[in-house]
Amino acid sequence: MVTRVESAAATRQALLEAARELLDAGGPEAVTLREVGARAGVSRGAPYRHFADKESLLTAIATEAWERIGDAVQALRADPDLEPADKLKSALTGLIELGRRQPRLYQLMFTTPSGDPSAIANAAGRSQDEFLAIVAELVGEADAYRYGALLMTSAHGITGMEVSGHLTVEKWHTNPDELVALLAALVLDRRGTPFHD
Repeated sequence: MVTRVESAAATRQALLEAARELLDAGGPEAVTLREVGARAGVSRGAPYRHFADKESLLTAIATEAWERIGDAVQALRADPDLEPADKLKSALTGLIELGRRQPRLYQLMFTTPSGDPSAIANAAGRSQDEFLAIVAELVGEADAYRYGALLMTSAHGITGMEVSGHLTVEKWHTNPDELVALLAALVLDRRGTPFHD
């Protein structure tokens, strides 16, 4: 027998899944609580029992996405069979792949919500901490933030250019995977070279 708590959790997940589908199909504008409820097959009032408004729902979607990334990077970090450089490349490639597969979700994750951003900030912060731990394995704690920022902004730029169609092999004679490998190689080459303020 399903308890009320289990039923409520299942309804919440169905609403989030429906909202993700709408987001993927038409962006944030396509996500309305009414349409989410209809797509999830629940009563009209059900979405409002789980989310105060559309912004709360979008915040939940972005938070969940950051949590999944955090889990994936944590798993990479804990994998004893991967070299630190391979962990770095996999983490960057995973983020780029998310942007490639779900560009609207990716964009939402990097947009400050109009509601309470603390849940997204906490989930994104955890992902950042996991990523910085991988970077620190390569360059040390002292330079992890600078290299981490350089790597993340580069990955974000690669994603944006690829999704917008501006990063083509015909134009740049490279692809995102080659660029990630180049970034990792640059970091490895610069290890031990201090940044100058």
